[in-house]
Amino acid sequence: MAERSERGEAQSDSLSEQAAGATLALNPLVGLSGRDLMESASILLKAAVNEPAVFAGQWLSFVGELGSIGAGRSDRTQAPGDKRFADGTWKSSAPHRGLLQAYLAWGDAINRFIEKTSLGEVDKARAHLVANIIIDAASPTNNPFSNPTAVRQFLDTGGDSLLRGVKNYLSDLAENGGMPAQVDKSPFKVGVNIAATPGAVVFRNELLEIIQYKPDTPEVRKRPLVITPPQINKFYSLDLSPDKSLVQYLLKSGIQVFCVSWRNPTVREREWGLDTYVAALDEGTDAVREIAGADDVTMMGACSGGITSAAYAGWLASKGEAKIKNIVSPVCVLDIASANDSAFGSLVTPETMRAAQQASRLRGVLDGQDLARMFAWMRPNDLIWNYWVNNYLLGKQPPAFDILFWNADTTSLPARLHHDYVDMFFTNPFVSPNNLTLNGASIDMGRVRLDAYVVAGVTDHITPWKSVYRTAKIYGDETTFVLSNSGHLQSLLNPPTNAKASFVAGVAKAPDGERFLAAGEKRSGSWWPHWRDWLFERSGAEVPAPSSLGSNRHPATSAAPGTYVFD
Repeated sequence: MAERSERGEAQSDSLSEQAAGATLALNPLVGLSGRDLMESASILLKAAVNEPAVFAGQWLSFVGELGSIGAGRSDRTQAPGDKRFADGTWKSSAPHRGLLQAYLAWGDAINRFIEKTSLGEVDKARAHLVANIIIDAASPTNNPFSNPTAVRQFLDTGGDSLLRGVKNYLSDLAENGGMPAQVDKSPFKVGVNIAATPGAVVFRNELLEIIQYKPDTPEVRKRPLVITPPQINKFYSLDLSPDKSLVQYLLKSGIQVFCVSWRNPTVREREWGLDTYVAALDEGTDAVREIAGADDVTMMGACSGGITSAAYAGWLASKGEAKIKNIVSPVCVLDIASANDSAFGSLVTPETMRAAQQASRLRGVLDGQDLARMFAWMRPNDLIWNYWVNNYLLGKQPPAFDILFWNADTTSLPARLHHDYVDMFFTNPFVSPNNLTLNGASIDMGRVRLDAYVVAGVTDHITPWKSVYRTAKIYGDETTFVLSNSGHLQSLLNPPTNAKASFVAGVAKAPDGERFLAAGEKRSGSWWPHWRDWLFERSGAEVPAPSSLGSNRHPATSAAPGTYVFD
């Protein structure tokens, strides 16, 4: 029993780890629909019809390999790291081994067929994408009769696992749009055991709340840090459980921390655009400066929060205003055209992007849950089939994991903000000066003169690290660039207690990421202490910590995490 319990805990940890590497973010999929996948599928079908000789050749090759598999002469095995077939039965049982080899051979035959067609490179990429979704769906591990772990669980529990699985399925059908739940939400409560760092709302306008966190040291650095989160999720990704809360780490280091909490828009706010958000952020920044008694701030914006921060910095520069002294931009791609380098770039075409804009314009908002479902189908093994097996075939609950709880707490994008983000795929405004105008001021990043710190994750598939390196180059060759050994969100939630952490750090003088990495020195441990030291040098002198939050002009009101987080 103890062994089974340990195996169950290990499986839960594996589920959490894989899903945490595929958290939702603003990316090239923003607003794409199932129709775009169907169009990719039609490319594959048309190729099979139009090039029958190629199709027949691969089919005959596959049939021939089936003969070798049936005779026991095949040495085909799954790719290293494919955890779907970790159960020893796939090796020890001849029928299971043959089924696995036939499945792998079939998948390879489909992909070889695509490669041998006369399709263009973009169409091949789209065909491969949809083919792999189909191949993943057909895995024998997803079938209750051919998954040896599921069969064993059924026998061990006297059929109870099947009953629990059916119950989980019906619950997800009613409450989760038919998608397998990724997280057990029951242990978490925002403001109690997650997003629970003490603080208060010290400013509120129609779009945002500014939360000031209670200092944790007798003295603090004069220049405050303002965190600008993405608009596609709630703000508290950097304040999850205490052991991985970046906010608490900064407070213990003597940094004054303020954080934006965006309001979750409805159809009534459909006309909020990037200019609206920049204007609201400017009001909030002025409030922070007044409360802290500082002329300027350090601003941190990750992912799409980095895009908003960059737009604000460019807007200030065009007006000749110096409200930001330093900028921190983790996992953020400002050279928007390079977003096509991600795994999803083949779906990004002018037609799909314009259709996405039209869809959100008609609805008034881009719903975060819709985006999450689309995103899940781009990484189905990590975000769908893992949970299909766990929840339904094994009859288990999904893991209770704070990162996944936050990831499921999605928000919507107003139609006009979505339109503005999509336009960036065509105008690339942070690379091409004067292609973006906000509140009467054109944006030219060449005017932005800030100390910058940019972080990327080497395994990040959402904002690929070489594209993030281009963000560092946009801020200038003296930008400090850090390449962490982890993925998208893990690059941020990387406390010093993480024994597996490592990173490469240096200035962004190299012309591209590859040459930066070749010349860089790998360091062990988290990049947080490295960044803390960077902040210390740029956050002014130590001053007595404020005895109370807010100021006479901007008094503290609601306790952290505020009110907008519950919308």
